[in-house]
Amino acid sequence: MQNLKDIGADAVIVADLGVFDIARKIDGLEVHISTQANITNYQSAQLYKSLGAKRAILARELSFEEIRKINDHVADDTFQTEAFAHGAMCVSYSGRCLLSSYMTGRDSNKGDCAQPCRWKYHLMEEQRPGEYLPVYETERGTYIMNSKDLCLVGHIPELVKSGVASLKIEGRMKSAYYVAVATSIYREAVDDYFTSPELYMSKCDYYVEELQKTSHRDFFTGFLLNGALPQAPPLQQAKPASASFGDENGIGQTYPTNTYTSTHEFLGMVVDYDAATSYAIVEQRNKFSIGEEVEFMQAKFTQVLADMYNVKGERINSAPHAQEQIRIKIDKPVTKFDIMRGKAR
Repeated sequence: MQNLKDIGADAVIVADLGVFDIARKIDGLEVHISTQANITNYQSAQLYKSLGAKRAILARELSFEEIRKINDHVADDTFQTEAFAHGAMCVSYSGRCLLSSYMTGRDSNKGDCAQPCRWKYHLMEEQRPGEYLPVYETERGTYIMNSKDLCLVGHIPELVKSGVASLKIEGRMKSAYYVAVATSIYREAVDDYFTSPELYMSKCDYYVEELQKTSHRDFFTGFLLNGALPQAPPLQQAKPASASFGDENGIGQTYPTNTYTSTHEFLGMVVDYDAATSYAIVEQRNKFSIGEEVEFMQAKFTQVLADMYNVKGERINSAPHAQEQIRIKIDKPVTKFDIMRGKAR
């Protein structure tokens, strides 16, 4: 624990009381309580607060109204709450799943979940080996534990009113591209709301479209809308037809398939830029070619690729090799680590 403090960690997230007791003795190291501690009421939050915790990451089973009630009782300058706002939902919603460890030896708590809840299952009777019967929850399909992804970008007002101090974006085993898009969009949405609720409302379609450019399952709102707080309407008014927001008819599962969808893909990352020549060095992540329209996320512009060279200085028509560094003529200035993306093929 002292090593974490020495290297500059802001805080440690713990669920076990023994680990918590060790961590709180490290001077200057904040202790945050994990969602796995299953905090679903203010009495639990109050106990951790009295023991010295600085933040509680609330269970994902709560509604906006339940979160607000917890904050009304415990939130102050010394103690905050955090709530999940986006990302994959576990069949063990507060993250206490042991399926992956048991079935594959891959530990979910170490970020290595094999996601067996996403698999298609059949039933086999012990005395009839080889006879497989499909498992249906209903006629919709057999992926009975395959949850949709949480998305609350259209409900920033409710999150603010509930009193949470921080939004948590699920990102285990996700790409740098996914993390960059999701965090930047939620940051922008929150900032827009505090600047002007009208500005936020006017940009909800944009937030959704950007999030759909990452790899995701159908979106829904989890348990959050079960409370009494007023509902924010934007995603119900102007959502793209391909999106699924809200838990219509109580359906939070994706039964027919376990695949991801995405409108765009991560093509490369800028590692250097020469302002004098307007050429950038881009490290490839997915194949791109001359004539393809690409977008630079941070610089916020698109262009058609017209001039590319490999590390040998040879002009090339496409970049098919993983992590190859490509020299590209750029229409506008870019910065290191800017992400280049294009429409999914």
